[in-house]
Amino acid sequence: MKIHEYQSKALMSQYGISVPRSNLATKPEEAQLFALDLGKKVVVKAQVYAGGRGKAGGIKIADTPDDARDCAQQLLGKRLVTHQTGPEGVPVHKVLIEEALNIDRELYLSIMTDTSHRKPVIIASSFGGMDIEEVARVNPEKIIKEYIDPALGFWPYIGTRLAYKLGLKQYKVRPFANLLTNLYHLYMDKDCSLAEINPLVVTAAGNLVALDAKLTFDDNALFRHTDIAQMLDTQQEDVLEVEARQLGVQNYIKLDGNIGCLVNGAGLAMAVLDLINQAGGKPANFLDIGTVNNTARVVNAFKIFSKDPDVKAILVNIFGGMARVDVIAKGIKEACETMNIRLPLVIRLAGTNVEEGKKILKDSDVHYIEATGFLDAAQKAVQAAKGAAL
Repeated sequence: MKIHEYQSKALMSQYGISVPRSNLATKPEEAQLFALDLGKKVVVKAQVYAGGRGKAGGIKIADTPDDARDCAQQLLGKRLVTHQTGPEGVPVHKVLIEEALNIDRELYLSIMTDTSHRKPVIIASSFGGMDIEEVARVNPEKIIKEYIDPALGFWPYIGTRLAYKLGLKQYKVRPFANLLTNLYHLYMDKDCSLAEINPLVVTAAGNLVALDAKLTFDDNALFRHTDIAQMLDTQQEDVLEVEARQLGVQNYIKLDGNIGCLVNGAGLAMAVLDLINQAGGKPANFLDIGTVNNTARVVNAFKIFSKDPDVKAILVNIFGGMARVDVIAKGIKEACETMNIRLPLVIRLAGTNVEEGKKILKDSDVHYIEATGFLDAAQKAVQAAKGAAL
């Protein structure tokens, strides 16, 4: 789960990490008043769930309160398109009015979960303010990594060592180590998957300040953090993804194709997406219904398909392990009968109780195309989608 920059900074501030003085505005007049209150040059920053705001015009410098009002007017109510949003962009409903700082240096600092090493990893660079992916591509030697053994935890010497590697002056070594310690505690306490400060600036006065902040959280741990779960801004997310979560279909991601995919298992779902592309089609979504033995989630998945105008065909690819194929089949039957699904439907079933599942569908009024394997299912779904689009 993502949250906005202003929310991330509020959490970092609670953990003793310095952030610029700021206020949140939803109207141009509020931006003007907040800038007047700060009494200096300010930065007007669009609050959206996307990076690359600066290059997209989502961050503006305002020399006067009137300028702040004008900048807010240009952003509020618009859709910001960045390299992370796609051509549709994301809506701007809030802007952060933040004091402009006199900056001496910009650094990059983050903590994230490295699943390949099964450890948290600290990533730091003296090239702050840039896309870290671009730094890794052009100047890989400028990327510093420190892995944290979960059994040992974080120790202050790690921050000291990183401070020296970043070339910080002696008097900034301890403050940097303290800041990193606080960021690590935040990362662990709140079950973050990413805690990023980019840039972490050294001001002309010698202070370390989080000029930008990004926190994302492990969805599976949100039951422990109801306060954070309430921070979600559903206006920043795809409408169908929000509705899918409300219906209990947790692993749904909207894509830009026209073949709705219902699969159990993330690996199987990724393979299905690849095969659809290989067959010349484009998937409309990623959807892993998981190890499910109730019909409701299958029915709710079909509800999402029926509300997506891009979907021209549906592909169901189920391999029953702990999940029973006959239960999935009952869900398909119920969905088609109660919602009057008219889209072409391709079904491939295998695994536990597969014969019972096939019999349920054959004895029903469901009209579907049976597939025997992965590639066969993908090819038939692509052809069905092309026929439906004619």
